[in-house]
Amino acid sequence: MSSTSARTVLFHELGGPDVLTVEDVDVPDPGPGQVLVRVEALGLNRAEALFRAGTYYYQPTLPGSRLGYEASGTVEAVGEGVDDFAVGDPVTTGPGIEMSAQGVYAERIVLPGTAVVPRPESVDAVTGAASWLTYTTAYGALLETAGLRPGDHVLITGASSGVGTAAIQVARRVGAIPLATTRTGAKKRRLLALGAENVLVSGEEDVPKEVRRLTGGKGAEVIFDAIGGPGFRALGEALADGGAMVVYGWLDRRPAELPWNWPLTLHTFANAALTSTPGGRRRSTAFLNAGLRDGGFRPPVAEVFVGLDRIGDAHRLMESNTHLGKIVVKP
Repeated sequence: MSSTSARTVLFHELGGPDVLTVEDVDVPDPGPGQVLVRVEALGLNRAEALFRAGTYYYQPTLPGSRLGYEASGTVEAVGEGVDDFAVGDPVTTGPGIEMSAQGVYAERIVLPGTAVVPRPESVDAVTGAASWLTYTTAYGALLETAGLRPGDHVLITGASSGVGTAAIQVARRVGAIPLATTRTGAKKRRLLALGAENVLVSGEEDVPKEVRRLTGGKGAEVIFDAIGGPGFRALGEALADGGAMVVYGWLDRRPAELPWNWPLTLHTFANAALTSTPGGRRRSTAFLNAGLRDGGFRPPVAEVFVGLDRIGDAHRLMESNTHLGKIVVKP
């Protein structure tokens, strides 16, 4: 196979969705340990908007930075030494991607084999693109980090996000009881339909008080928080004695205040800490694919945009916070 080109999303300066451009980029043959993937669907994540704006935990390399973690597609070629994948295999990307150089917003992308995981034959590309990062984050944070157990209550903040909706389903799968929060009542019915036991409207209700009431006064054994900020301290009042709080996002960029009630265990979680290891990739992928195969995991898709030229519109929708679930783009 000779080098060819693929339409690829790039940005040359920091800013809003308007800085995203679509350009032809050369795609080389895969080298040793690499895989060439034909992209069929892209799953958008909040991290990509932060990266584009220069507010992520690492900075893009400009000009000409790529973007994106998560894509579903088909293997078109493999490099020397790749034994886990063959031409024609359905796959999903995600683990260990450095977005500036390896961002997956493109028609085709060459990646290390370690950045690709198998996708079940029965799972379509849109579902695959809406699944990997959200469910593996929920799995790693709730099960491997917090030790969520059957019968435990888990309070999930920002529950209408992709990770939030995945966390509801992960909790249900292990027999735990998910309590969800959302800022307004507009998404309450859909969160209940996804499996939330109760949905608390943070703009209207005293969340810690309601969690105590719903748990018979003991509080939730686990709190899974995407927000941080000054409100983090108040969440501690909803935690059971000896419970665990896991912070995986900082949507409120102000400094977080620590809860006053002890004892508790406080964790931060980043997906890369799990999926950068062979064992973590194996466990998280097995858990995800089992749920996708049997229908236990049903990632909600807010909207599917067709064509890379719609990437700016997709980012604008993501930043509007009006959607529930994952935004997907089909190149």
